[in-house]
Amino acid sequence: MKVIEISSLDHPGIEVFASLTDGQLRNRLDPGNGIFIAESPKVIRIALASGYTPVSLLCERKHIEGDAADIIASNPDMPVYTGSRELLTELTGYKLTRGVLCAMRRKPLPTVKDICSGAKRIAVMDGVSDSTNIGAIFRSAAALGVDGIVLSTTSCDPLNRRAVRVSMGTVFMIPWTIVEPANLYGNLRKEGFKIVALALTDRSVGIDDPVMLAEPRLAMVLGTEGDGLAREAIEDADYVARIPMSRGVDSLNVAAASAVAFYVLNFKPHTELE
Repeated sequence: MKVIEISSLDHPGIEVFASLTDGQLRNRLDPGNGIFIAESPKVIRIALASGYTPVSLLCERKHIEGDAADIIASNPDMPVYTGSRELLTELTGYKLTRGVLCAMRRKPLPTVKDICSGAKRIAVMDGVSDSTNIGAIFRSAAALGVDGIVLSTTSCDPLNRRAVRVSMGTVFMIPWTIVEPANLYGNLRKEGFKIVALALTDRSVGIDDPVMLAEPRLAMVLGTEGDGLAREAIEDADYVARIPMSRGVDSLNVAAASAVAFYVLNFKPHTELE
């Protein structure tokens, strides 16, 4: 066990937990060598079980032989930084309510072909830029049987610290990749997917449209939080679907809409066949 007591904010090795931004940690020029931060023992355990490699741990002293004991024991060469709660709060900018942060190495991204292999339902995020929404969509996708996720480069990084936290570690459970917006539909169609854009237009069908539900492979596309999907993206889709609403409400938060769509488009076809 490599426990390192820190007494100042300038201690070498702890910059990953405070002074580096998510973008700097990501290392856009070489994502395979980038770093991300996972918070809480539960989320860290899920990441480890999914094959992510830990770099270092930051935690309160009480967690070294408490909540983080099994994580530390299974990674004996990992540096473990600790200090007073006041110092760690000053270092990270907020109270460590769960007490444990782990810097971990990213994995190389799979291809769209890898994501689609054997898949029937894929979620696509085109310009979803809020990290909280990204985390919530991943959580719904994992819970509601979505097989994989493809994000445009204009979407928020799923390994953003807040996105990982909100997802409760489900970003490590479901395969995902990132592609240029111009390649979203083309790559998915090459793998035999029909595209359903979630949008309110004159040609929108209900989310439970039987013809659409019968499609063996569907890619469900979610747009930006403010403006939704671009007109070109909607026009190029095979289907445009809407969620029926009442009281004059015309839209849901993208994370809430994703949960409804994932449930109907993934589970409804199977329950109707049984």
